[in-house]
Formats: sequence, structure tokens, C-alpha cells
Amino acid sequence: MPRPRNRYPTSSYMGYVPRGVKWLLIINTVVFLICYLGGPGLQRHVTLLLALSPEFAIRSFLVWQIFTYMFVHYATLHILFNMLGLWFFGVPLERTWGMRRFLKFYLLCGLVAGICVLAANVIVGQWQIFTIGASGAVMGVMVAFAVLFPEAIILMFFVFPMQARYAVMIFVAMDLLATFGQNTGVSTVAHLGGAAFGYLYLKGRIPVLNMPDIRGAYRQWKLQRAKKKFQVYMRKHGKGPWVN
Repeated sequence: MPRPRNRYPTSSYMGYVPRGVKWLLIINTVVFLICYLGGPGLQRHVTLLLALSPEFAIRSFLVWQIFTYMFVHYATLHILFNMLGLWFFGVPLERTWGMRRFLKFYLLCGLVAGICVLAANVIVGQWQIFTIGASGAVMGVMVAFAVLFPEAIILMFFVFPMQARYAVMIFVAMDLLATFGQNTGVSTVAHLGGAAFGYLYLKGRIPVLNMPDIRGAYRQWKLQRAKKKFQVYMRKHGKGPWVN
């Protein structure tokens, strides 16, 4: 995998939001506005249907919750910080990878974060805990950004300029400390799950995700098979194969 420059072009980065990030921003914002305008009654139904809970995702087989939970936010600051993180760190990633790979990576980070949350809640017996938000997926994107652009300068807490690799290390350390500290209502397990997956993916430790596209490989196999059949046909009719 080619490694991009450590410093991305700030002017073009700030002036253009690629389609993948744009659609993620739109979907998250629309779901938030629907829940916000719908009031507590609608939020309750959305929680039962789309938020991630072992009680519903496992026992009631609402398996789609492992994906839908990452698009649900209720608090204004929650969605604000998540969408800022997605915009700031996701734009250069999508510009580097392209929309398809970026979206696959983002959704897989959210999926792994959700699996980690489910496992943790089941282990401690909290079957009716609900988890919402894109934080796990965004943490994976932040880690990927730090691996690809380690020397890029970002504003830590919007104040302190710092290289991306050190800023992300601090965020991960804060989540580790919070995991074993007092319950704050923040799913740090999801953060750490998304961050761990993002790091392992970028370091090539998850080989199945680095395999060539399956459909592309299948098309190549069909092409080679057709080529061999054509060569056999040409030999039977006394003609040599075409050379391309």
C-alpha cells in the first residue's frame, strides 16, 4: 500500500468534502434531527430498533443494530464532535484511498467497535445497556490518519498544536484510563475497539481485508478461462492463438 505524504495539501483539503464523508455527515445529521424533532417518544422507538443492545441484537436477533447504532445520536455535543472528527480526519483518508475503500474501512471500524461493546456488556451481564454513536468508527479513522499522516499538525482540544501521532496516543490513553475508572456513560470500549482495528488494518495485521477484490478476481478467472477455451478452438481449426 503506497504511503502518502505526511503533510496533506491544506487548501484543497479544506475546500472539498468527498462523497463518502459527505453522505456519512448527511445520514448522521438527518437521523439526529429526526430524533431531536420527534421528541422522547420517537427517541424511545429509535433506541429499541436501531441502538445496539445485547438484549435485542443477540436475544431478539435484531442483528442490524451492529451497523445502525453508529448513525444514531441524541445529544448535540455528541454528534457535533463525532461529525467534526469524521470531517477533519475522514476527508484526507477518502482523498487518499477513494470512496469505496474509505467507506468499507469506516463501517468495519464501527462494526468491530460494536462487537467489542456487545462482548464487554455480555461478560459483565449488562444485557439491557444501549450504545449509540459513531465514536468507535471515528476513532478508527483518527488512528488511520495518524498512521498515514503522523507529522500532520492538528489542534489538540482546538487549542494546542500537536503532531497527529501524539494527539491520537493521548486520546487512546484517555480512553484506557476511563475504561478502568468511574462510569461516565461513554462507551470507551467502542472507542478502543475502533482504534485497535484501525491500527491493525493500517499495519496489515488483518490480511483477509487486504486481499484483492473478490469480484475482480472472479472476473479475471472467467477471462482466463474463456481465453483458454478460445485457444483450444483455434488450434482445432488449424489457427494459432491471437497475441495481445
